Amino acid sequence: MDNALSPAANTLPLVTPEPASFGARLAALPVRNKLMMGGGLAMLAAAVLAITLWSNQGDYRPVFTGLSDKDGGAVIAQLAQLNVPYRHEPGGTILVPAAQVYDVRMKLASAGLPKGSSVGFELMDKSSIGQTQFNERLNFQRGLEGELTRTITALADVADARVHLAMPEQNGFFREQQKPSASVMLTLRGGRSLDRAQIAGIVHLVSASVPGLSAKAVSVLDQTGALLSNSPEASNGLDSQQLQYKQQIESNFNKRIYELLEPVVGRGNLRATVTADVDFSQIESTAEEYKPNRGQGATAAVRSAQTNESVNGTPAPPTGVPGAAANQPQAPATAPIEGEAAPLQAAGGSPSNSTKRDSITNYELDKTVRVVRNATGNVRRLNAAVVINHRPNTDPKSKVANIPVPQEELDKLTALVKETMGFNQERGDSLKIISAPFLQDKQEEVELPLWKQPFVLDLLRSAAVPLALVLVALIAVFGMVRPAIKAANPPPPEASDTASQLNAVVDDENELPALGADGGLPALSGPVANEKLERARALARENPIAVANIMRNWINGEVE
Repeated sequence: MDNALSPAANTLPLVTPEPASFGARLAALPVRNKLMMGGGLAMLAAAVLAITLWSNQGDYRPVFTGLSDKDGGAVIAQLAQLNVPYRHEPGGTILVPAAQVYDVRMKLASAGLPKGSSVGFELMDKSSIGQTQFNERLNFQRGLEGELTRTITALADVADARVHLAMPEQNGFFREQQKPSASVMLTLRGGRSLDRAQIAGIVHLVSASVPGLSAKAVSVLDQTGALLSNSPEASNGLDSQQLQYKQQIESNFNKRIYELLEPVVGRGNLRATVTADVDFSQIESTAEEYKPNRGQGATAAVRSAQTNESVNGTPAPPTGVPGAAANQPQAPATAPIEGEAAPLQAAGGSPSNSTKRDSITNYELDKTVRVVRNATGNVRRLNAAVVINHRPNTDPKSKVANIPVPQEELDKLTALVKETMGFNQERGDSLKIISAPFLQDKQEEVELPLWKQPFVLDLLRSAAVPLALVLVALIAVFGMVRPAIKAANPPPPEASDTASQLNAVVDDENELPALGADGGLPALSGPVANEKLERARALARENPIAVANIMRNWINGEVE
């Protein structure tokens, strides 16, 4: 055909259609795809929100522990008013964010929380009109019990305490006065115990807080009902102390043996035990000794002396030569202290009267009072037993066998132990050292797989929540949102495929209509022309962008 167009001239000038907007494409999607996309976006938003909230939780620290239900409810109500996030765990534990722990404690303390189960002297602040003396005394007793309870619960090993005071009413009759008494109930923390010094401190605290209360009248019990404070009347004062002293002596001797023999036989190859027989009997003896009046040059002390003298009859007439010598008085009689009195002799001759004289002298008696009290806790006898493990020995065939310790070495070790424990044969001490094989329990080490290791389990527990949320987000994105977006915006087909389809529609030059004089396309006629025209229109409707590009290439002469 002369009027046939060249490939460049035979191209149809088509106008490139504007692409549809994304909203229009979404509106054109089926209802099923719309629902899938909406559900996916909702799941994605929920997962992102959950991850954000979980990451913003932070570190929570306990603000109070061991609260009662009443105090816990009051604390939670106050935290809700303060808009402070909290967590409540079993055991009366309330947790708040770590950054707000101290601020929350100060605010709760200013509000008087937690109040606790005991009340103190604040009861005395509220006095009602018409209060009787009995009520005042009862409130004072309750306040004192509460203050003692708070003080005792401040101990690290005491979880809770209750104090009961029996304070009888005083009257004016001193013979009928009753002494106060007290009982203390302690609830110790798990695995804790109180030593003798702590119990004595609690007893002294209670007895010193109540006027007239003796330490012997204070009883201390634990949560199991065991009596912790033994009164001297019930236990003779030293039962628990005696046991503690005996155990301390045995422990000291046992420690000496271990420190001496472990460097020789090796750690773990020695077992030793020491039993001490301690004498706690108290013996007190009193002796009085009297010394003789005289002896060994000692001078006796005169307590009292009494002399009685009586004269009967008339005195003898004076005799002798008159003069100065006869007028002088007679000299006093001299006689020994012990012995009979010598008869008096008249100066002028033999007496004519009788004289009687009695002398009584009392001397101080020498008296010595000696009190001997034996010390308690004397070691009466020591019994020690030591077992040494067999020693490993390698024979020429490289076989390891355990052999007993030679007797010569055992004798040397026995001498060493005797010296370190102060062995006394006269006291009845005994010591026995033997060598015997130690039986060791075979412990089979079970290797846990990696997924059962504790650190792996902890890691999985901590990462389970974020991993689950991330998995939900991925399912929502790739399983629901992405397919809907692909359906709304399908990828353009290849240009070659579209061109081949368009060429298949108009692949014959003879079938292409010639341009008229006005440059327009003549009307096509016939069933074949109508069929190909519909096919071209359908292809342009389905892929308008690709058809527009092909038409542009035709017009520009870039036909492949």
